[in-house]
Amino acid sequence: MAVQPDDADLGEIVDEDDEEGPVKRPGKGPEGAPNWRGPSVRRWLLFIAVAVTVVVVDQVTKAWITGAIGQPGGKFSVLGTWLNFVYGQNSGILFGMVPKSADAFAIVSLVVIGLIVVYHQKAGRGIVMTLATSLLLGGAIGNLIDRLHYGAVVDWIDMGIGTLRFWTYNVADAAITTSLILIFVAAIFPAVADWGTDD
Repeated sequence: MAVQPDDADLGEIVDEDDEEGPVKRPGKGPEGAPNWRGPSVRRWLLFIAVAVTVVVVDQVTKAWITGAIGQPGGKFSVLGTWLNFVYGQNSGILFGMVPKSADAFAIVSLVVIGLIVVYHQKAGRGIVMTLATSLLLGGAIGNLIDRLHYGAVVDWIDMGIGTLRFWTYNVADAAITTSLILIFVAAIFPAVADWGTDD
């Protein structure tokens, strides 16, 4: 017949377990989740592929618009006054709102590119943050190429209604804006940043 421990013995067993605390397993983080050591090779490849795609599309469209129009200031209508393609040069940033220092912004862009890669290493666990940082990287490189080549960024998409116009922009600007929106949403809703985790 098996011997049943009395209540005192059972209390001693429980007390001993409580003193030891939860069992710790190597390689495990909070709540038993694996420790994240940075993006996987596959996630880095996605990061690079999206960034390269943005740069290629950005540069191809800029080459097309400069070839089609020829001189800065020229334009042609696509959808009446709703959408025009123009050839504009902007030596500032943020749709031209911060003006005139192409060399300084080129240097700043190089620093920003390095920071984007570091940020992806730290925060690129979820697919949303990988996409956000890769779009940001592609946009930064696309506009940096312009600053080194032209001394200014080529902007060519002009949208609006009559005299009410949005800032003229390009594919790199659109990628950067999309990236900032994704980062903002992930900051407001942290669960979004964990979608498609790279564990």
